[in-house]
Amino acid sequence: MHRRHPEIDPQLLSETDEQRQLRTVLRDLYAEASGVEEVRKHLATPRGYDEALWGRLAGEIGVHGLAIPEEYGGSGFTFAELAVALEESGRALYCAPLLPTVVLAANALLFSGDRTACERYLPRIADGTLTATVAGFGPGGPGGLDESGEPGVTAEQGANGWVLRGQADFVLDGAGADLLLVRAGTPAGPRIFACEPVPDTCRRTPRRVLDETRRQALVEFGGAPATAVGTAEGVEGTVSATLDTGRAALAAEQVGGSGHALDATVAFVAQRHQFGRPIGSFQAVKHRLADVLVALEAARSGSAYATACAAIASPQLPVAACAAAVVCSETFRLATAEYVQLHGGIGFTWEHPAHLYVRRARGAEVLFGTADQRRTRLAGLVGLAGRPAA
Repeated sequence: MHRRHPEIDPQLLSETDEQRQLRTVLRDLYAEASGVEEVRKHLATPRGYDEALWGRLAGEIGVHGLAIPEEYGGSGFTFAELAVALEESGRALYCAPLLPTVVLAANALLFSGDRTACERYLPRIADGTLTATVAGFGPGGPGGLDESGEPGVTAEQGANGWVLRGQADFVLDGAGADLLLVRAGTPAGPRIFACEPVPDTCRRTPRRVLDETRRQALVEFGGAPATAVGTAEGVEGTVSATLDTGRAALAAEQVGGSGHALDATVAFVAQRHQFGRPIGSFQAVKHRLADVLVALEAARSGSAYATACAAIASPQLPVAACAAAVVCSETFRLATAEYVQLHGGIGFTWEHPAHLYVRRARGAEVLFGTADQRRTRLAGLVGLAGRPAA
């Protein structure tokens, strides 16, 4: 059972000068190069995002390598700096695969402890030349387990090494990623495998999903060559730590999206007039926006704590990540609902950006498990229920 009152240095919960500078640079860059119209335009392209901006983020600012050690081509900072970048990407509704590549795949490699795999793939993730994702990482993860609770992908020894068979559904960026890290079943138990997919042995079918800014796909393996990553004993620990880091990352994104929704709504009600006065001056509107602000402050606190735990590899990360996932998902849903409602008739139109944020909020809400699953796991982690799920 986890301690009810864990010790965390309060300084870890505050933003440093470097992090504030990074936030300013990223906000300016997104305002310049990734507005709503740019997002809409790039959603229609084969990869679904601005590949030039992806390169700028990696090369000019070094976002992709922020939390990757210097020995693997990164900057050697911590998850705290990466969380700043994720919050700003959520605020701008940036649609490139930062979450699957820079958070899930990169951390899966690091948590595996496999130096050979890290040396092979992490430098290319850090410089923006390799996109990656994970599949089969649990019932609450993207591309999860089948109905029996077993991995939907199996691995067997072929003449030239391991090959993968089976399928994983709703894999983040599954149709376009250059590298797939797959949790697959073997006769000796599950292992993690690295697969660089080719059409002959790996069929990838894009899925139609509510949030078009976060693409997902069905990945079917038909004898795809793969390489084992890490040890058999460390698989479940790697998967669990990766998913908890993903939950902390998603919480940071949701805080950014909620902040945009609140700011845009406040600006609108200040300039929209009814009965000769701004609608923001009416008490009912003030109360609704105050509720969003209170929820957003709670979400910021939850996200900051989860970020601090991820940054120092605290054993409290599972609790912090679960709690942040619950509160930040609820806040994002509330903020985007008011984004639409308080904009009146225009908030319901296809041309207005509010619906894009609503879709992102609803998609993110179930990305690493439903709200009920998160609460059940959280209760188990703090000793209020049975054994927690992965």
